[in-house]
Amino acid sequence: QVQLVESGGGLVQAGGSLRLSCAASGRTFSPYALAWFRQAPGKEREFVVGIARSSGRTYYRDSVKDRFTISRDNAKNTVDLQMSSLKPEDTGVYFCAATLISPSDWGRSGIYSYWGQGTQVTVSS
Repeated sequence: QVQLVESGGGLVQAGGSLRLSCAASGRTFSPYALAWFRQAPGKEREFVVGIARSSGRTYYRDSVKDRFTISRDNAKNTVDLQMSSLKPEDTGVYFCAATLISPSDWGRSGIYSYWGQGTQVTVSS
């Protein structure tokens, strides 16, 4: 089994930056494709960014692709999300997710077998 724990969330003003981290225990990250999702109050969980397990290719939703950067360190079993130029619309609970599937549709939450409990990100105007 894999357990995922997110950290790094907090309150930040619009235009600011945060760095989120997700740490895994149990099995190594290396076989897994990894992703970050977020969920705003009253909204469905939405895909933010993913990173492939072997190629390291990254996939960003359009609204964050010039502001967010995902990275992984398989030796440390961590995946990070560097967020810059934050906007109020980025507010939500951010979740780390992992799957052994090579995603063709990264935004389909049902393909991810493991989820963290989330970390709150709040961006004020």
